[in-house]
Amino acid sequence: MKIILAQPSDLPKLLAFREEAAAWLRSLGSDQWSRPYPADRLLATIEAGTVFMLRDQQTTAATITLTSEAEDGLWTDAELSEPSMFINKLTVARTHASQGIGGRLLDWAGDRAYRDGAKWLRLDAWTTNEALQRYYLRQGFEHVRTVREGGAVNGGPRVSGWLAQRLTGPTEHGFEDLTE
Repeated sequence: MKIILAQPSDLPKLLAFREEAAAWLRSLGSDQWSRPYPADRLLATIEAGTVFMLRDQQTTAATITLTSEAEDGLWTDAELSEPSMFINKLTVARTHASQGIGGRLLDWAGDRAYRDGAKWLRLDAWTTNEALQRYYLRQGFEHVRTVREGGAVNGGPRVSGWLAQRLTGPTEHGFEDLTE
């Protein structure tokens, strides 16, 4: 499998990919990603070169966003002073679920962040999705804290404020990285 940078022409595919994930999450009783993701925001991250796609032949097996930009209001100034990379929107196609691809993509992101000089690979996860939180803990992340206030809408409750991090380092993820 190969990791490539997403291109603006991939926008419809990535929006549909996210909707597939949202439907699966709804079937599990989660409200995560229940609101459609704004296409203009996704396009901006694609154009910034932070959205990566994992291809299995001609099929998109997974996607992940890896950026040096932290979401406002989550991390302390002291934490932000440490070299870090942040992941979000990790999504694995249902056709490729339960094959360890998500964990390998996290390893790839940690390896990539390490080579870019980051000490930490950090994330914020859906506050009410305890299964997702346990998944990240099994992947070697440590829970830092949960931020419940200061959401994007009128300072209300934050829906994605479960913060976790793990040290970066070289890994053998097994993907062919075509992004370098």
